[in-house]
Amino acid sequence: MRISLLLPIMAAIVAVGLAQTPKNRAPLPNEQWVSLFNGKDLTGWNPVGKEKWTVEDGLIHGKAITKEYGYLETAKDYKDFHLSLRFKCVADGNSGVFFHTRFKPGTADVSQGMQFEIDPTANHHTGGLYGDGRGWIAWPSPEFEYVLHQQDWNDYLLKVEGNHFVARLNGIVITDFTDPSPKSVDGTIALQLHAGGGGDMMFKDIYVRDLSVR
Repeated sequence: MRISLLLPIMAAIVAVGLAQTPKNRAPLPNEQWVSLFNGKDLTGWNPVGKEKWTVEDGLIHGKAITKEYGYLETAKDYKDFHLSLRFKCVADGNSGVFFHTRFKPGTADVSQGMQFEIDPTANHHTGGLYGDGRGWIAWPSPEFEYVLHQQDWNDYLLKVEGNHFVARLNGIVITDFTDPSPKSVDGTIALQLHAGGGGDMMFKDIYVRDLSVR
């Protein structure tokens, strides 16, 4: 087909798409991805604990300065959502992405919430589910333990829909779990630096689709 014929067809498709999205109302929750990180500062995020969270060259850098836990949580709660981000393990420290999170007032002690694990050490179950006072809830099969890119950027797509949790790491679904007895159903999203003093993590390109209905 000639280019001259393609252009009118493409314009018509775009016009139909625009016509189907009303201009006089707020977008529905699942209509678009929204950036959670503006690349300049930590607007929309709150540090929890004493660890150091900074913005450097368009990315979030979390670095342990004590041997305690540290978190960077969203200012907003998310019940059901899809989260896309990129992370890089700079050191050997353990990390994770918490969801449905709450903290004991004035502390970095988690009172509710689970995490999608991040750990650069082999056989430490990156992509697994841990928390809510239940220990390990689910973890990837052994063949997925080496999907993580050491000392490089990793693409993490996380889906939380009711009691169904999915982790996709570098394009591979490594965890797909339906929890028969979930304990927490709403709360913040929080990036973690594990206790011990070895945490050194970078995060960027953080986007969310908020599917929450309350």
